[in-house]
Amino acid sequence: MALLQRPQGAAVQPVSRETASPWPGLLLAACGALVAWCLHRLIPAVPMLTASVLLGIAVAHLPGLRPLVRGTARTGLSLAGRRLMRIGIVLLGLGLGLEQVLRLGWATVAMVVGVVAATFFGTLWLGRRLGLPGDQPLLIATGYSICGASAIGAVSEVSGSDEEDVAASVALVTLCGTLAIAVLPLLQGPLALSDPAFGRWVGAGVHDVGQVVATAQTAGPAALGEAVLVKLMRVALLAPLVAAVAFALRARRRGVRTPSGRRPAPVPLFVAGFLAAAALRATGVLPDVALEWAHTAQEALLAAALFGLGSAVHLPTLGRTGGRAAALGLGAWVVVAGVSYAGVMLTG
Repeated sequence: MALLQRPQGAAVQPVSRETASPWPGLLLAACGALVAWCLHRLIPAVPMLTASVLLGIAVAHLPGLRPLVRGTARTGLSLAGRRLMRIGIVLLGLGLGLEQVLRLGWATVAMVVGVVAATFFGTLWLGRRLGLPGDQPLLIATGYSICGASAIGAVSEVSGSDEEDVAASVALVTLCGTLAIAVLPLLQGPLALSDPAFGRWVGAGVHDVGQVVATAQTAGPAALGEAVLVKLMRVALLAPLVAAVAFALRARRRGVRTPSGRRPAPVPLFVAGFLAAAALRATGVLPDVALEWAHTAQEALLAAALFGLGSAVHLPTLGRTGGRAAALGLGAWVVVAGVSYAGVMLTG
């Protein structure tokens, strides 16, 4: 599947990505992240990372900017989607309060692990059955089960997924997570969920951290606090999931080298960095101001990376698998919402 297509008959001078300057694309990604931040400040209900993806998609389809996105800026945008994503994921570990996660209790921890496992394997199986191309089933399963686009970026690094598959998966998971902001608060009453129970349900069932906050805050501070803690537990499972995928792919591709000629690492360096950052946070040596600056840098880097990924989406081509992708998105949404609701009821 080629999400990036050039008009037929157009004369295009090939540019080697190894020699093309990354700075135009990186500057464009930085501008996209800045605009996303401004939109979030104006409309707090719109998460910054969600806005970044949508802006990247929009820029890629504006006639005036399309040649820039597909030509001069492509190298830098692709670099942002890979390298900046890795750095942002490492910094994500500094926001992981392990002591807070452990306070949830073993019943809640077991519930979250069950939700992640059921969502991951259920979505992966359904995606294969629907015949989605490439690594999309794996990437979408990861995004739904852990933390949306950030998890997709992490797994794509170890799976070597095509940029087009990554972009399509990010677009679908972002769309469904954004819809959750509007839909889930309407279900709190019919499902007879107290505010804390609603927060745990949101934390266990919504993808991106920003989307969790935007959804849970509608039920007040008690719901928001529970949602963030449960979500942190899901984020803590990012490293073991990525490591498991890396080991599985390494076993399957035994003896196969990467395009650079090196064997894939058993555990990616950025996953080790994520764990090291979480361990550093747990020591308590970092002052609050340092953690705040790290959180700001993490959001900026992830926003720029997601803008780069969004710019790789080609909607007409995405529409050709739209029915199957929408079916997978709906099916995975039912799985994660249903399993997490059952878990909240059992541990409530």
